[in-house]
Amino acid sequence: MKRFPQITLEQLDPQARALGEEIMKISSVGLGGPYNPMLRSPIMADRLKRLLDYLRFNTSLPTRLNEFAILIQGRLWTSQVEWYAHYPLALKAGLPASVADDLKANIRPRGMKPDEEVVYDVSMEMSVKHEISDELFAKAKSVLGEQQLVDLIAVNGTYVMVAMLLSLAEELPPPGKPLPFPEKAK
Repeated sequence: MKRFPQITLEQLDPQARALGEEIMKISSVGLGGPYNPMLRSPIMADRLKRLLDYLRFNTSLPTRLNEFAILIQGRLWTSQVEWYAHYPLALKAGLPASVADDLKANIRPRGMKPDEEVVYDVSMEMSVKHEISDELFAKAKSVLGEQQLVDLIAVNGTYVMVAMLLSLAEELPPPGKPLPFPEKAK
């Protein structure tokens, strides 16, 4: 059972309802997933949605790499909803299924392209060590450039927050959909 009852458009005040309607146009989980807890704080939800819009649709990172970074956080957090929502998006964007499947199995993905390796290494080191080496920074800057590197960190950090909101609320994929990480099911 969800910690926060599912919010509906009808429950939202007019300003938040406009945001809810925007969310419904782009979300594969409707007002579920991270939006259910986010909408408990409408001003924060509005600002976070704007950031998510940039990070999903306007970032300097190619979509394949952006979705890979989101999957990395989904795996690190064992986030059922992040994985459910972003796995098909990553594959559609050109991330090889074998790379995503290795990640899901908690294996360093085999057969990554050089830019995927940089995304993986930067995302993992920043998440686990909270810093990256000078060598990895230089490599990442060389492969991605400054803006893409900064956007990579932004997408990682933002999707940690999304994973935390999902965990706090104990949100799951839509009813009847399989759990990506059944071992985590309560």
